Amino acid sequence: MGREGPKSARRPRCLSTLEPLRVEGYSATAQRRLAGGARKFPHRIELLRSDIFSYRAKVVDRMSISGVQEKISLRLHRGKLAPTATDGDYILKPAPGAEHLALRGDVPANEQLTMLIAERVFKIESAVNGCIRLADGELAYVTRRFDRRGKDKVPQEDFCQLMERSQETHGANYKYTGSYEDLGHILRKFCSAYRIEVERLFQRIVFCYAFSNGDAHLKNFSLLQTAVTKDYVLTPAYDLLCSGLHVPDESRLALDLFSDDFETPSSRARGFNTGACFLELARRFGIAAPRRERLLAPFIERSKDVLDLVRSSFLSPEARTDYVSRYEDRLLALRAGID
Repeated sequence: MGREGPKSARRPRCLSTLEPLRVEGYSATAQRRLAGGARKFPHRIELLRSDIFSYRAKVVDRMSISGVQEKISLRLHRGKLAPTATDGDYILKPAPGAEHLALRGDVPANEQLTMLIAERVFKIESAVNGCIRLADGELAYVTRRFDRRGKDKVPQEDFCQLMERSQETHGANYKYTGSYEDLGHILRKFCSAYRIEVERLFQRIVFCYAFSNGDAHLKNFSLLQTAVTKDYVLTPAYDLLCSGLHVPDESRLALDLFSDDFETPSSRARGFNTGACFLELARRFGIAAPRRERLLAPFIERSKDVLDLVRSSFLSPEARTDYVSRYEDRLLALRAGID
């Protein structure tokens, strides 16, 4: 798992930014961002994937991070990363153990690439992240937590919490019981800077569609309290990946776009969401016509920048081909109905 083509193996690059390096590791910029200052951040951790699974099984009841994917908390001390049950500064996610997933060895590289595309190409604020080598050279994904200010935990609520939905109240699929239009209603209720935050929300929803993220459910959107004004704003984006790469038959989106059964003429004719559908969602969010068109345009116009990053990524050749194919299919869908 996690194999790379011969060509990519000859090109050392940053495990976070993908920029060329003389020796694989992190660029100076990536070091500062990951370490949170001048400290050293290691590009390797002396753990195997089996060690991570074993550690998680031992401390799962005490861990301060949730979710079904195998992941553990880390703390950085004197340039070394070590697992911790609570109060970690980082989250480490190895390739998942679920054997039913396609190309599961590519999951860490997929998340690193997709998060990088979101931030660099589409200017979507994203959690600081990168890949890291395990003891045997296998790639894992590491991200710096954004819900910490020093030793203090920052108040944060995901949209399941804001909508008061849980397994007890809405069943096993509670994370998927709602629509993206509902997110806008919740945002308006809790964010005083709604006009700014709703544009950021809209960009993330379009991004998830453009990059076949069929698992962008309610818990993958959260609000965070600001330090000065104590207002609530969207957190940096997290858990962005082309999930269709690993679950080929999943839905095109985790949630319905609209709270009702509305269909645009283009989606009714084609049987899937198109650019016109997202413009309608922006209209329902209260975004003015000229502005919503400008927000959608980059997702259609910046394909070259996306493809350049995919070519530089740590994805296996098979995964790169699939990633590009899915992206180009979504590009066609986004262009439909807006000509």
